[in-house]
Amino acid sequence: MNKKNDKNYNDSMYNMLLNASNKYPNNIACLSSTSKVTYKSLIKKIDNFASGLNKLGIKKNDYVTLIIPNCKEAIISFYALNKIGAISCILHPSLSEEEIKNSINLTKSKYVIVCENEYYKIKNIKDKININKIIYVSLKESNISLFNLGKKNINVVFDEDSISYYTLISKSYFNKLDVTNNSSAEDYAAVMYSSGTTDKQKGVLLTNNNFNFVSTSMNKFNKYLQDSTVLSNMQIFNVFGLCNCIHSTLLNGNTIILNSIINPKNFAKLIIKYKPNILIVTPNILESIQNNKKLNKMDLSFIKNVICLGDTLSLKLNRKIDKLLYDGGSDAFVRTAYGMTETTSSIVEMSEDITKIGSVGIPLDGVSVKIFNPKTKRELKPMEVGEICISGPCLMKEYINNESDTKEVLIKHKDKKLWLHTGDLGYLDEDGFLYFKSRKKRIIVSNGYHIYPDAIEQIILDHTYVKSCIIVGVPHPYKKEIIKAYIVLKDNLVLNNEIKKEIRSYCEKHIASYALPYSYGYRKELPKTINGKVAYRNLFTDNDDIE
Repeated sequence: MNKKNDKNYNDSMYNMLLNASNKYPNNIACLSSTSKVTYKSLIKKIDNFASGLNKLGIKKNDYVTLIIPNCKEAIISFYALNKIGAISCILHPSLSEEEIKNSINLTKSKYVIVCENEYYKIKNIKDKININKIIYVSLKESNISLFNLGKKNINVVFDEDSISYYTLISKSYFNKLDVTNNSSAEDYAAVMYSSGTTDKQKGVLLTNNNFNFVSTSMNKFNKYLQDSTVLSNMQIFNVFGLCNCIHSTLLNGNTIILNSIINPKNFAKLIIKYKPNILIVTPNILESIQNNKKLNKMDLSFIKNVICLGDTLSLKLNRKIDKLLYDGGSDAFVRTAYGMTETTSSIVEMSEDITKIGSVGIPLDGVSVKIFNPKTKRELKPMEVGEICISGPCLMKEYINNESDTKEVLIKHKDKKLWLHTGDLGYLDEDGFLYFKSRKKRIIVSNGYHIYPDAIEQIILDHTYVKSCIIVGVPHPYKKEIIKAYIVLKDNLVLNNEIKKEIRSYCEKHIASYALPYSYGYRKELPKTINGKVAYRNLFTDNDDIE
C-alpha cells in the first residue's frame, strides 16, 4: 500500500465522516419513515451529543456499551464516542441478561446506551456490573417500533442513575462544551462480538484504521455511484452492518435507509417503498425477496448493486435472484462476499467485471488471502482445499482480555506477515478467486446469525434437571435453520409440564433470543453411532417426548 493510499484512511472514523460532511453537506445521510438527516445536520447532532457524553464523564479510552438496533441515535452515539476517543462495545439487543453482563464486565464499561425496551435487562443485572450511568433511547422519539423489533410492550421504570438520550441532547444544546476530536488512526474504535452466541464470548478489538481501510477499499472496489441509497438487513451491532452498511455508505456521501426491522418477510416492503440502489443482504433475505409477488412484477431498474454476505449462497437461489433482477430490468446481479468480525467485515467480494458462480470473489486491494494446510501450515496450490488465511490492514488487533485465543488465530508466518487463521476451509482457483467449502467448527446459521451449538448445550447442561443435551439445526424456509434442543433429564426425574416450563424459562433468561431453541425434544437417551458420537439424523422424529 503506497503512502498516497495510506492518507485515504489514516484518520479517525469521526474525521473521515466530517470530511464527507464538508464535501456533501446537503446530501441525505440517514432516511427513515419519520425523518431525513442531512450530512451537515448529522455532524451537528454528533458534536452536540459528544458534548453531553463528555459532561457525563466519558473520556478517551473509556469503554461504553451500546445495546441498540439501526436508528439515527445509534449512528450519532457511535460517532460521538469516536470523537471523544471512547471505544464502543456494540451488543445485539436480543442478547440474554447473562451475555450482556459478561460483555460489560469483560470490557469494564462504566456507561451504557440502551434501547428503551431492553433497559430492564440492565436494571436486572445492575448489582453484578459497575455502571456509572445508563442512557436510554426512547422508542417514541426514535424511528424504532416494538413491532419492528418483535418485542412486546414493556412497562419501563427508570432508576435515578439513568438519563434519556434526548434529555442529554437538550441539556448539551443549551450548555454546550466543545469537544475536540480526540481519536487517532491507531486507536481502538469498537469492540464487536464474534457471531453473537459463540463457543466462547469473544470481544474483537478493531481500530479506526481497520474500519477506514476496509470501507475505502470497498467503495473503490464497488465503484458505487454518487447519490445512491443503501438498504441492508445488517444492523450496527454486526460488523458488516457497521462497516459495510454505515461507515462505507457515509464516507461515500450516500444515503442509509434506516432499517430496524429484523423480520426478513418485511424487507421486500422496504424495497418497494424506498426503491434503493444498493442492497446489502444475507441469503435469507434473498429467499424472502424471490417469494414476493409484488417484486416479481415490479420495474427493478433502480437496483444497481446487490451484495450477499454472512453465509453461503446456494447456486439455485443465486440464479433465481439474478433472473428476478434481469426480468425486472435491472443490470445488477448478486455479488457474493466473504469476511468475518476479525477481518472488520467482508474483505473478499465478487468483481463487477468477472463473475464466477460458486466463488465468493477476490480480495480487496491490500488484502492477501492464502490457503494453508491446517496441520502443517504449508501453503497449498490452487484448487487444493485447506484453511483460509488472511493478512492485511483489515485484521483485528486482538480478542479483548484473551491472549491465548488471540495467539491461536493471529500467527506470524515465515514471510514475517501476520496471518489470521479463520477456521474456514476453502480453496483458490488459478485466477485467485476464493471458494468457501465449510467450517472446521460445528456451527448453525439461522437468519444470518452464526450460532455455535456447543455454547447453547453448555448453558442447558448447567440446569439442575438436565443430564445431557444436544442442539441441532432444523431446516427452515427462509431462516435456513432454526434451533432445536434434545434433552435427557437426570435419573429419577419424570417429565411433566412444570419441568418443561422451568427449562424453557431458564433458556429464555440465559440464551439470546435469536439463538433460542424453537422447540425442545425430551428423550430417555440420545442415539449414538458405533463410534460413540451422537447420531444427529436419528433425532428427527415426530414424537420427541419420552415414551
